[in-house]
Amino acid sequence: MPIRRLPPETVNRIAAGEVVERPASAVKELVENALDAGATRIEVQIEGGGLTRILVADDGHGMAPDQLELAIERHATSKLEPDDAGDVDLLRIHTLGFRGEALPSIGSVARLTLTSRPQAGGDAHALRVEGGRVTPPGPAAFPGPHGTRVEVRDLFYATPARLKFMKSERAEAMAIAEELRRQAMAHEAVTFALDVEGRSVLRLPAEHPGDEGRLRRLAAILGRDFEANALLVDHTRDEVRLSGFAGLPTYSRGNGQHQYLFVNGRPVKDRLLQGALRGAYADFLARDRHPAAVLFLEVDPLKVDVNVHPAKSEVRFRDAALVRGLIVGGLRHSLAAAGHRASTTVAYQALTGFTAHTGIGPQNGSGPVSQPQPTGWSGWDAWAAPATQTAQIIPGLSDRSGRVEPAPHAPPPTPIATPLPHPSPTQSSAFDLPFSEDA
Repeated sequence: MPIRRLPPETVNRIAAGEVVERPASAVKELVENALDAGATRIEVQIEGGGLTRILVADDGHGMAPDQLELAIERHATSKLEPDDAGDVDLLRIHTLGFRGEALPSIGSVARLTLTSRPQAGGDAHALRVEGGRVTPPGPAAFPGPHGTRVEVRDLFYATPARLKFMKSERAEAMAIAEELRRQAMAHEAVTFALDVEGRSVLRLPAEHPGDEGRLRRLAAILGRDFEANALLVDHTRDEVRLSGFAGLPTYSRGNGQHQYLFVNGRPVKDRLLQGALRGAYADFLARDRHPAAVLFLEVDPLKVDVNVHPAKSEVRFRDAALVRGLIVGGLRHSLAAAGHRASTTVAYQALTGFTAHTGIGPQNGSGPVSQPQPTGWSGWDAWAAPATQTAQIIPGLSDRSGRVEPAPHAPPPTPIATPLPHPSPTQSSAFDLPFSEDA
């Protein structure tokens, strides 16, 4: 069989299988393009789990009409510049995207509309691509002064086999929301918004750059508990900086879903980094518990290779031992500095475990439940305290004991026969105290 050149449309569809695995992958590529274009506000709208419609709008630099046609060509990008000799250095990647595959890949398997207005001035123009067929750009309406709007409809309509591997619309929408949260963690100075089926799901206003703004952004995404139980991490070794926030050991989780790792602002899933994170907490957590952490590595682009995966989700470090040692040593130093500080969630659960209850045992209407006698064990008489009242001190420590202590050289007191009431079979015993799992 002779060797043939594949048509460009087929080449783009093959590439789309690597770059655009699911709707969340398309959103990731489009959001990264917006961030590289200097956007300060990014809005995402999805319908049908992203398979029916995806809209990503930003207020970035925008593109002129002649740039629109280049944007949908394969391996055409504005993020790599040749040197005087015409060579392009792939070792100095300072942007999130650089391969020039996202837009042509999406346009080859969906109906793509690209609308943009340049920041330098001029009218807005739109270009359409349907299954790889390009319609020349023409004038179009645009709501903002500058920026870009990318609308994707009927994703994978040109590759029906791929649709069979998609999950439910709800699962795809959740994956998109998770991807947007990851991007928002690394760019706290950018406003993010997500609408699903016309309903507002995510609203993250811009925060001031820095540790305080980053922690507020993380609290808005991971919850206020993470903010109250996070330790600041900031260590540098051999021009490699580790920053972010790590949860206290007592604020651990049953799975590793609350572990977010970034390299030069890019969310990654790297086994080296995940293993170093587990190793740092090895002396503080049980084997079935996982820490919560959001860590950022800032590395010289010459010392890290981000061109090892089409989706850019994996990286390779030139000095992997240095990076691992920095993560393990830096986290252990931060945890040791925290001392015996316990998480606020554990303290709250411990206090609520001592909260007085309204009664002992269930009420079944067959009569009053037996109550402990003051002379039986203590003189504490706060059994009727509201169950919602939070105890400030351990109850019973300052109460007078109901026991009678004999005086020195005095005869023992004559015991008084006080019959104790016996609960009926349908009643609960006074000693059947309700135990709390959190106590």
